[in-house]
Amino acid sequence: METSTAGTAAGPTVGETGEFELISLITRDLPRPPAVSVGVGDDAAVYLVNGSAVTSTDLLVEGVHFRRDWSSAHEIGRKAVAVNVADLEAMGAVPVAMVVAFGAPADLPLQWAREFSTGLREEAATAGIALVGGDTTRAAQVTISVTVTGQTDALAPVLRSGARPGQVVAIRGRLGWAHAGLVALGRGFRSPRAAVDSQRCPQVAYGAGRQAVEHGAGAMVDVSDGLLADLGHIAQASGVMIDLDPQRIPVDEPVQAVAAATGQDPLAMVLAGGEDHALAATFDPDRVPDGWRVLGVVRETAQQERAGVLVGGRVWDGAAGWDHFPQR
Repeated sequence: METSTAGTAAGPTVGETGEFELISLITRDLPRPPAVSVGVGDDAAVYLVNGSAVTSTDLLVEGVHFRRDWSSAHEIGRKAVAVNVADLEAMGAVPVAMVVAFGAPADLPLQWAREFSTGLREEAATAGIALVGGDTTRAAQVTISVTVTGQTDALAPVLRSGARPGQVVAIRGRLGWAHAGLVALGRGFRSPRAAVDSQRCPQVAYGAGRQAVEHGAGAMVDVSDGLLADLGHIAQASGVMIDLDPQRIPVDEPVQAVAAATGQDPLAMVLAGGEDHALAATFDPDRVPDGWRVLGVVRETAQQERAGVLVGGRVWDGAAGWDHFPQR
């Protein structure tokens, strides 16, 4: 495995440049889609949505969600968009608009902010969402808050509470790659490159949420905290038991490589590792969309059985996923 190195950027800082030049840097020449009638430049943005409006927000804090010595500013900008739009995808919504609040220390190089803005814009274009405003402030470390809004058109949003016995559970996207990348980076490595890149910026399957809606998805969730943890949200909200087939759970080569190099259980990395932002949904067995992989089934809870997630018919003996405020 290759060892990671940290670089430094020369040139003026955001403190030397000033707040308004920083805002101009981030918002200059933003595209304005037809749905946006008032974008950057007024006290608030104005845009139209079809059907219900779906809104979500995420906070990314330096040292918790990213490290500047592990990820480039461009990658962090992309990640800030991807992790938020993934929540819209999980509701089956089409992305429309986002606002970004950006906090940074005064000695942050302006070049870093410029590269962050480029990554933000590029991922927004890929996701099909418009940046319509935000805020900037001084902060002790880089802090990014993104709020996204989507639309449902004429379709109902997909909730976590809609899973039904007899359905199957399927996923679209990678599992365990981002966690494998985190483990590699934590050991001072920057390979396998595929795993490290997945940690630096998730590969969201944009459009898969709407695809799931069109195939009658019962429930859906963004896998951000770990497959077991996030499927557990569906199971509890729906009052069902989800049973995963261990033979169907993908343990891909990058995960296997990191597990072998660090002495960890690769299956545990897939089941409990978060930040891949895959989608997990339940479908009738004959309506699973192309590109989705079936991992298990939904069944009723037996007498004295609590709603939850099983692996091969048994409770998983290990960590289920990430918790920002674990009980000690």
